[in-house]
Amino acid sequence: MLRKFVYLTGGLDFLVGAATWAGALANPQPGQFVALMTLGTFLMMAAACLIWASRNMIERAPVIFWQGLVRLTAACSVLYAVPAGLSESWEYALVAFDGPVALVYLVGIMRLTGASPVDFLLCRDSVSAGNATGAVN
Repeated sequence: MLRKFVYLTGGLDFLVGAATWAGALANPQPGQFVALMTLGTFLMMAAACLIWASRNMIERAPVIFWQGLVRLTAACSVLYAVPAGLSESWEYALVAFDGPVALVYLVGIMRLTGASPVDFLLCRDSVSAGNATGAVN
């Protein structure tokens, strides 16, 4: 179940990346165009990494863990930024979507592998950390 979840949510990053490109190309703005094009490509790279990681979650678990941290950072940043007047209220959608996805990634991959957050922060897969072996289907 976690494998399919990572695969599908990773695939959605392709759409978000393409939408970021579309926004940049539809209304190019100085100071934003390069950043948005780069961000769009980064999101597509993240999508490819998640889809790749979903095919062998034990050995590629740090990819999923780090993506969980990225999504958790987005959700927590919005919770701080919107009430402080640093962002737009529409960004609460990031909390509603990325927050739960982050928790599923983080808790799910730690339960699946038995690896600690320190193992993941140091990018040790669970095989090299000595916690588990083999691929997950």
